[in-house]
Amino acid sequence: MASESKDDHLNSAAIAAVAAETKRKMEEKNAKEKETCEKYVRNGLNRNVTVQFLYERLLQLGCKPPDNLIRCLDCKDSQRGGGFGAVEEIVVAAKGEHKKPNKDGACAQTKEEIDRLLEKQRDGGAKLRLVPEIYLCQQHLRNQTHAHEAMVHELIHAIDMCRTKMDPIKNCIHLACTEIRAENLSGECHWLREIQNGRLATAFVGHGAKCVTRRAVLSVKANPNCADKANEYVDAAFERCYKDTFPFDRHPNNR
Repeated sequence: MASESKDDHLNSAAIAAVAAETKRKMEEKNAKEKETCEKYVRNGLNRNVTVQFLYERLLQLGCKPPDNLIRCLDCKDSQRGGGFGAVEEIVVAAKGEHKKPNKDGACAQTKEEIDRLLEKQRDGGAKLRLVPEIYLCQQHLRNQTHAHEAMVHELIHAIDMCRTKMDPIKNCIHLACTEIRAENLSGECHWLREIQNGRLATAFVGHGAKCVTRRAVLSVKANPNCADKANEYVDAAFERCYKDTFPFDRHPNNR
C-alpha cells in the first residue's frame, strides 16, 4: 500500500510538471506572437502609405482614432485574421440606460459571446452598439503583408462608420456593403493573393469580383442576424458598393 501511494504521488507530480511546462511554452508562444503582431502594427502605422492615408482621412472626416485603435489579441480557435468593432451592451433599466463595459482582456469576443448579446437584444433586455476598435488575431497572421492588408480592411470599416450612420449589427445591407468595400480595397483579393491561396488556377477573368463576393458572404454570415440570407444581402449591395472606392480616388491596386 505504501509503495502504491508513493507511485501515485510520483505520477501526480510528473503530470503537474508536464502541465506546468506546457503552460509555460504556451505563454511564451503567445508572448512572441503578440510581440510580432505589435511590430507589424507599428510598421504599418509608420511606413505603410495606405494605412497612413486612411488614418489621415479619418482625421479629416472628424473621427480622431484613439491611441489603442488597433490591438493585437488572442482569437483562440477562430481562423480570422482580424476584425472591427466590439459589441457593447447598453443595459435597459427602470432608471434609464447605462453601458455595460466589455471584458478587459487579451482575447477577442467569441461568436458565442456575440450571439448571447444579440439574443438579449431580441428579448428586449439590452440595446447594443458597435464600439469602433480594430483587432488583429496575433496567432493567425502569416506575415507583415497579411497584417497590413488586415489593417487596411478594418480601417475601411472605420471610414464607413465615420462617414455614415451605418448599423452593421441590425442592418444587413449596411454590413454587406462595408464588407464588399473592405474586401475590394484592402488588397486581399489581388490576383497574386488568389494565386497564393490556390484559387486562380483557371478563372482569371473576373476573379476580383468573385473573390470579393465569396469573402463578403462569409463575413456577413458571421452575423447571426444576417446569416440566413447572406448571399442575398451581398448581391443586393454589390453593384453600388463594389464601385465605391472612397476615400481613394480610384482603386488602390490600379495606382
